[in-house]
Amino acid sequence: MVTKRALIVDDSKSARAFLSRILTKYEIEVDTAESAEQAIEYLAGERPDVIFMDHLMPGMDGFQAVQIIKNNPRTATIPIMMYTSQEGELYVGQARALGAIGVLPKQIQPADVSKVLYQLKLIPDRRTDEQRAFDAVMPGEKDAHAPAPSPEAAVFPATGADEPTIAGPSATAAELRAIVDSIVREHITASRRSITAHFDDQAARLIQDVRGAVQEALPDPALWAAPREAAPRPWGWVAAVVAVLAATAIGALWWREIGTGRALAAQLTTTRAQTAALETKVATLEAAEAARAEEIASGVLAARTLAAEGILARALVPYGEIPLANDRLVVVRDALEKLAAGGFRGEVDVTTYPGRFCLVGNATEGWSLAPDDTPVGRCELIGNPAFDGTRPAQRESLAFANLVAERRRESSGAIDVRVVTGDADDTAIAYPAIVAGLTAADWNRAGHANNRVELRARPTP
Repeated sequence: MVTKRALIVDDSKSARAFLSRILTKYEIEVDTAESAEQAIEYLAGERPDVIFMDHLMPGMDGFQAVQIIKNNPRTATIPIMMYTSQEGELYVGQARALGAIGVLPKQIQPADVSKVLYQLKLIPDRRTDEQRAFDAVMPGEKDAHAPAPSPEAAVFPATGADEPTIAGPSATAAELRAIVDSIVREHITASRRSITAHFDDQAARLIQDVRGAVQEALPDPALWAAPREAAPRPWGWVAAVVAVLAATAIGALWWREIGTGRALAAQLTTTRAQTAALETKVATLEAAEAARAEEIASGVLAARTLAAEGILARALVPYGEIPLANDRLVVVRDALEKLAAGGFRGEVDVTTYPGRFCLVGNATEGWSLAPDDTPVGRCELIGNPAFDGTRPAQRESLAFANLVAERRRESSGAIDVRVVTGDADDTAIAYPAIVAGLTAADWNRAGHANNRVELRARPTP
């Protein structure tokens, strides 16, 4: 019997070990790689039967590695399964567009792995004919008889009904203060319950002690029937003892109540200090958000100067980043909100333009911006492989898809957003002439200005 072999590519040692244990149970030999670069070097001399590829890794990511593997005729036929925490219909579509056969979650179950191995015929199918009639659907594939999910369910991932969510750095001060107040209230309620239970327990013990002392101080009931002159009754001493014991019990309770009150006051002081620290953090986040908004307004948006060109907004894209993600989402969201507030109806074209950069490196190990003092004549590549090597769907983040779907739903279809690929020759500023003394810094300055996203509104006639 020929032994099957799998390659696991993941920078997490624990993730590699977990998946390796599952595959080993199916008598599959496992090789591992800590990075995409190491995996490509491994494939130069080896050919596994399947590859499990992580997405987010230092250096080259999983999508870039899949693209390189599928572009090599020697390795193009090796099935690749993305093994990552990324999720969503958009991500699955991007993975399959590059050549991956599907997507498995990091919280993987042995049954998921067995389904993949059965479909790839890497292990014998030991199910009965009746079981085989219901073939498992590959992760990420849709059952032909299953109802199609709604567009909203595909765009907006489901969360637990009782799971609290925080919007992250952009959360408002009111939301954070509400969270702080909830924590303080819960802490105080728990402290009160603990103190009340402590008092009840101590009171019960003291009452029990007083009862025992009183019973010991009382005379024997057998003596009550004796003549008065034979056994005098010391009722005065009994009353005095009872009074002393009662005073002692009340004093002990009072002293313990004072100590407990002091402890509660100390807890409240600590809680207030924590609340003040959280409020300081909220103020810091608000200041950072204001500074970020000012930076976007001054450096990213240029509505006044772009109005004459018919451009609604423009945002610059750092080299190597997904165009429709991060700060570009703020620009798109702001523009769409302004259009909706003005009653706009029509289409909004979101056009991504690639800038051309002076780069060093190679297609195998990846490209990076050349040092600033590098002469342009020594650039190993002038272009934008991070843009040219991706399809339009790969230039959109999941957050952008959610934003577009949300705006379309809120406007009842009055505002439609289209993503368009712009021409690299359509530049915002001209590239400098290549002359002696021109450096990579001069060239890449123009490349950054041209690597951009522009929004244009086209109202419905």
